[in-house]
Amino acid sequence: VMADLQTIREHKGSLEGKKLCYIGDGNNMANSLIVGGLKCGMKVSIACPKGYEPSQDILKTAEEYAAENGTKITVSDDVGIALENVDVVYTDVWVSMGDEAEAAQREKDFAPFQVNNDLMSLANDGAIFMHCLPAIRGKEVTADVIDGPQSVIYDEAENRMHAQKAVLYHYLK
Repeated sequence: VMADLQTIREHKGSLEGKKLCYIGDGNNMANSLIVGGLKCGMKVSIACPKGYEPSQDILKTAEEYAAENGTKITVSDDVGIALENVDVVYTDVWVSMGDEAEAAQREKDFAPFQVNNDLMSLANDGAIFMHCLPAIRGKEVTADVIDGPQSVIYDEAENRMHAQKAVLYHYLK
């Protein structure tokens, strides 16, 4: 998430006041983006099917961080609501390691949450698309989005190296 926040800052100029929408499973990636985004002054919205929301513990902590930083967290099963006034659209795979037995059900449940050009058009003009990779084109994101002009996935991937070097430097010096 450090690399993701760095990438957003590079493309949007700042983090404060920007809005990030994570679309997908309320998993570890969603949890990290919630915490990181709110701590840095971003508004965060989560769009996920019912039953796949982030844990109540994370949401309770998120409300505290939002109050501390004057931001807001929202969770909705309506992608249109979640994408209102969004500067960053972020998704992840629908089937994480360990969830393979649920693949067929997850693909059915998440199909309306696929990031495609129609969904991207609901975000602000100039919104960027992010994905922590690896991505499955045609599932959680269409090829025209992940390979399109709004996608910053390669900058995001490069920034992972820089963020990891910074953490190593901090702890090894």
